[in-house]
Formats: sequence, C-alpha cells, structure tokens
Amino acid sequence: MKNYRITLDGERKHIFSGHIKLGGTNPAGERLSFTNYYMERNGEPFFGICGEYHFSRYDERYWEDELIKMKMGGINIVTTYLFWNLHEEAEGVFEWSGNKDVRRFIRLCDRHGLYVMIRIGPFCHGEIRNGGLPDWLFGRPFEVRSNDEGYLAYVRRLFREIGAQVQGLLYRDGGPVIGTQIENEHNHSSAQWAHTTGINNMWLGGGSGGNEHMLLLKELAIEAGIDTPVYTCTGWGGATTPVPEMLPLWGGYAYWPWIYYEEDRVGGVKEHPATPEYIFRDKHNDAIPASYNFEPFYKPEDYPYACCEMGGGMVQFYKYRFEFPYTSVPAMSVMKTAEGCNMLGYYMYHGGTNPRGKINPYTNDLATPKLSYDFNAILGEFGQVRDSYRQTKLQHYFFTEFQQEFAVTKTFLPGDTSQNDPYEVDELRYAVRSDGDSGFLFLNNFQDHVENHDLSHMNVSIELPGETVTIPAEGELTLGSESFAILPFNFNLAGIRLKYATAQLITKLEADDTLYYFFFTPEGMKGSYALLSEDLADIQVTGGRLRRLADLTLIEVENQAPATVRLLSAAGKRMVIYSMTGEQSLGFWKAEIRGRQRVLFTDANLLVAGEEIKLEVTEQEEVTLSVFPDFEEGLGKVSGGELAGCSAEEIFTTYKLSVPGKEIGFTWTKVKDERAVLEFAPGSLDGLKEALLQIEYTGDIGYAFIDGELIHDNFCNNTVWEIGLKRFEARLLEQGMYLYASPIRRGTVVNSNTTMAGWNESAQELIADITSVRAVAVHELVIRPEQG
Repeated sequence: MKNYRITLDGERKHIFSGHIKLGGTNPAGERLSFTNYYMERNGEPFFGICGEYHFSRYDERYWEDELIKMKMGGINIVTTYLFWNLHEEAEGVFEWSGNKDVRRFIRLCDRHGLYVMIRIGPFCHGEIRNGGLPDWLFGRPFEVRSNDEGYLAYVRRLFREIGAQVQGLLYRDGGPVIGTQIENEHNHSSAQWAHTTGINNMWLGGGSGGNEHMLLLKELAIEAGIDTPVYTCTGWGGATTPVPEMLPLWGGYAYWPWIYYEEDRVGGVKEHPATPEYIFRDKHNDAIPASYNFEPFYKPEDYPYACCEMGGGMVQFYKYRFEFPYTSVPAMSVMKTAEGCNMLGYYMYHGGTNPRGKINPYTNDLATPKLSYDFNAILGEFGQVRDSYRQTKLQHYFFTEFQQEFAVTKTFLPGDTSQNDPYEVDELRYAVRSDGDSGFLFLNNFQDHVENHDLSHMNVSIELPGETVTIPAEGELTLGSESFAILPFNFNLAGIRLKYATAQLITKLEADDTLYYFFFTPEGMKGSYALLSEDLADIQVTGGRLRRLADLTLIEVENQAPATVRLLSAAGKRMVIYSMTGEQSLGFWKAEIRGRQRVLFTDANLLVAGEEIKLEVTEQEEVTLSVFPDFEEGLGKVSGGELAGCSAEEIFTTYKLSVPGKEIGFTWTKVKDERAVLEFAPGSLDGLKEALLQIEYTGDIGYAFIDGELIHDNFCNNTVWEIGLKRFEARLLEQGMYLYASPIRRGTVVNSNTTMAGWNESAQELIADITSVRAVAVHELVIRPEQG
C-alpha cells in the first residue's frame, strides 16, 4: 500500500485588512468589507458563490423560478452582463423592457435574498456579437476600449442609462447590487467585428490605456450613479488589474473551443490538450508569485484569490464539438477552493438563448450557434437540471455553512506541483487546507481529456506539529475514476473530535436540542468516521459497524444505504451523524421552509420560496419528498398532483405523491432523411410547466423553425438536442414546427469554371438523418400550507 504524506507547519494564515479600497454599508447597518483573504459581512467571513445568469438571454416569464433554482443550488450572488449592443442596438435608442428589463430582474433577485453583481462592460465578450459593442461604433474616428474621448463620450451615455436603471437597487439604498465589473479581460481578449467576418476578419483591439483606462471607467460609473461596495475586473492572461481600487477575479476552463477558431477541423487538426486545471496549486502564497493561469501583478497574499469564471460548462464552437462532462464542474470547485479560493464564480451557471436583434437578427458570436447559448451549463437553456448542479450544490452547502471555519484555513501542498504532468493520472493528487490544528484533505482523481481510472491501495498521512493523522488509520483509501473529495480531520463536532472521516461533510442542522451533521461517501470510498473515544459518553450505530482502535472509536458504514450514528458527548451534547452514499446525496437539499431550516430528499427539482414548495417532475408517475424536521401542521395542500401516502423512517418523514400522466399529443413526419414536420394537437401542452422536445440526429447543424423563423439551433455532437416548447406554445398549436439537419459534406468542390456567375457546390457524400423525435412532459407539483 502506498503512503502519501503532507507536512503542515502549524502556522495560521496571516489575515489583515484596511488596504483594499472596497466595501460599504447598507441602510440596515449591514457592512461588506475585505481582508486580504476573503470577503466579510459584518466583520465575519462571507463565502460568496457567484452564478452567471444573463437575463437578456432568457424569457422573462421564467426568470423567477430559475433564480429560485439558483438559490436552491447554493448560489448567493447572481452575476450578469449588461450587453451594450442588446440595450442600444440602434444608436441612441435604449431598450429596458421585456427580457432586457434589468430592474425587474434585480428586484426578483432581491425578493429571494440574492446579491447581484452587474458586469457593465463596455466590452463584455460573452460570445456575443462584437463582444457586446454595438455595430454602429465600427469605423468611427477613434479606438474602442481606449481613453479616446470620442469613445468615452458614448461610454458615459451608456453608463448614465445603466445608472438610471439601477437607482434604488444598489446596496447603499438597501438593494441587492453589491458589485460592478468594469470591462472584461482588458488588454487580454478581444472579439471579431461582425461587420468584417467572412471577408477580412478584423478584430477589435484588446484595449489600451492600462490601469488609467480601467480607473477612468470606474470613475465614469460612479459619476453615473453606479456606486457599489465592490468593483471587480478579470485578472487572467495579463489583463489590466488596478489594485487596490478593484478586486481582480480569476477562473479556469477545461474545454477551450477558441483554440480551434482558425483551425480546419478536418485536415491536420491538433488534439485538445489535457489542461493543467486539475493539478493542485497554492494561489495565495507570496513564495509562489505565479502559477498556471495565475500571474498577478501584485503579491498574491495581499488580495483574496476569488473567481468569476470557473467553467460551469462551455459553449460549442463550430470547429470543436465536444460532449461536456458535468463532473468536471464540481471537480473544478474542489481545485479552486483547495488553492485558496474563498469566493467561487461559475460561468455560466445558467444557460440561455440569444435574443433576436431588430437590426441584426443573430447576435451570438459567429463561431457559435446563432441562437443557442446553453453552454452545457449547470442549469440548461430551458431550465434543465444537470448533474453538475446536484454535485456542486453539496459543496456550496458546506462552504457557506462552515464559512467562518473554512475561510481562515491555509493551503498546504505535498511539494512543488508546478511541473506535474496532467497526463500522469496514476498518482493521487492531494492538498490540505488547515488552520494549523484541523482542516480538510482535498483529493482529486479527475483530469480532462485523459482516460481516468480508480485509485486504491493507498492512505494519506497529514503531519501536524504535534501528531500525524493517517487517513484511514486502518485499511486503505480508494477513490473512484473521475471522483474527488474534501475530507475533514481533527474536526470539532460540538465537543467530539472527529479525527478524520472518509466521507464528505455537507451541512449541519439543529433540532430538538440535537445537532445533526450530514455526510456522504465519495465515489469508490468506504465510508468511515474515526472519533476520539475520550470525548464520547455514548454511541449507537444503525447501518454500520463499530470498532475500537487504540484511542479511537471507528464507525464503518454500509455503502448501500444511509447510516445513522447517534452520539452523546462527554459534556452531555447530543449529536447525530447521518451518512449517505454519493448517489443518495444527489437528492439532498437544504432550505428554510415555514420558518425553520430543514433538510429534504427528493429526486425531483425542488424550488422553495417562502411557505411554498414546488417540485418539478420529469417522466415520473410518482415522486417522494422526505423531510426533516417534519412539518408541524403536515405537508399541506397539493396542487398539480395528489398525496398518495406518508411514512416515517429514522429521522425523516417521507411523503409519496402521485403525478398525473400526460402524453404530449404531437406527430412528426419525416419528409426526407434530413427534414421533418411536427404538428401539435390542441391542448397538447395544457397543464405542463415545460415540454422538452428531444431530437436524435446526425448531420452538421440542427435547425428548428416556426413558419420560417429560426427558433433554435444545435451543433451536432451526437448527444440529444433539446428544445423547451412551452414558450412557443401558441405558435406551435397554430403553425407547427419543422426541423432541418444540414448535412456533413464530404469531398466538397465549388465549381466556378464558367464565363458567368455560375458558382456551384457538389459533394461526394452528404450525411444527415433525423432518427428520433420525442416530447417529454415536465409537471409541477405545488405544496402550500393548509389555510386556517
């Protein structure tokens, strides 16, 4: 068995404040501020979890439920771009209604207790036309993204418009807007001018003026009334980062379609490399001033290491059609937090669809689909819940529940990792975050663009100044292929010392004078808990085996069903460890419902707002909802379904609900291999929250039309193409839909050998076939307390 070792020096993180010119107070007296290591709320560590969601890329009718989903997933800060070319497509004509109504969007965030950071540009990128700059700026006698007064005059007007929209919604006014991002990747990234694409492919400049330009933009924002406690900028790739006036934010992506922007995908294409994103590093350490994807123009320990663009997915580019592994997202969260990050930020957290312009109908970047901006995101383009949502949710619960303990911990590495090869996947990757006495062991067995395999026959020894903690103390540690873990050691369970667990902590909850801790066993591991025997007065185990090991009490849980460990500390405090499998944990939720915190299990999508509970159910005739603590007055009134039964087991009360079956009445007729016509029967979508059209096809690009208007498109990558139908309901019933799969053309020749304008393309082989079309019903069950 291989023993991995890591030595901790026992020193605590050096945390100080007062040097960062950011922060503010709201009318209620709540105060936001910064240390060199984390954001503070009222002087205590606040672990921000940011989720990017573009209101302008989503139907405003569905904003609220999608924001609730984000909150249920553990997001506490919504970040969003204000794309200049969507709000001022025609010069001097600003649009702030419908899906561009930023005021309504921010108010909805506020209603559900979500902070907001607005990303105001002027340049945004975001895979949108011209990176967000309006077409009418092209060719004017000045350089964009510069200190040229001609350009700045237009920026002032834009900022004044944005300032007017957010007045009364800013943190200083009691609103949720706590932050403003200035520009994006200034002096690093650019975009093509769509006017020129296909002819001479001219690009915008990457920006000029450096810190002076960024600080001038901040000044213009404040003059326009955009006065927020936090101002941020993106830091990677040598981008302009004017500290201490702005907080530089970082990120990382494992899928890089931009490297194929100018590549011929058919002939001589280079392979996508395995990225170094999944090798542990320390990004808050002055002794390591730079590392992969992190080359700050400041001392790392002077400012928090925080993220705004961790790949919550990735958009398909025409020349790179990948199948995105959702596991890569929670694996990324493990890496970033291990590296010292105390603010996570996902791009995108929620996908969307680009709105049609009035002048330029298609406003996406020209390398991407014309409309779809699903991004393989944690929440999909039509509200689909991905595996990445269910896994990151568990991490978010942990980071926020234990933010005060976790935020102060320091990163330790087993040695110099700077030369580690991402293709080397036979050795365990590990790191520690510790306060000197206790902490968390981070493990990773995920690597993009490499075939991963299980790791076993190993343990890890953490050498502390006064002791060595070996995990596990007896037996071996295993970690499944593409798995990862955050394991506690020397963790204080309210007076009982948990020496270690081969299980990951999710959250805690107090009920009836008992403190409940919820854990799950990562994929491939054998779940165990090693407690210091002298701290225990009594212990009872259901679903596991109890053993004594020197001064430890060892509980080994069964890996097929939840286990319950009831503890009484020597000081008389009662506790329960509720241990579940990794698969079971995907149905775990935590929310405040009817005046108290509760934990729940359901495999439906759970949305909670106030006293109302919504369950989104897809392709199920029955759904269960397990609750702890139970509702004192019972489950309540159910609409959209029926309560079919109730039972109690261990700490949970389980309600069984029946879901009405509904077949979506539609037909699809194949006109040719690559073309199909769909017709929908009257009432076919009645009573549904959503209906997902699922299309299997081969070809190059899939197009969906209603009466000649393109409503959706998809770059074929041999996965199912999904379209949400509910937003098109009235038009579908009246006009139907038709599909076209444009063919892959092999051996193409364009013949222009003619005396007239007779260009003609021929191909040796055309490949396109629509093989299956089905519609899946999404029901919504709503549960409200009984009145009176």
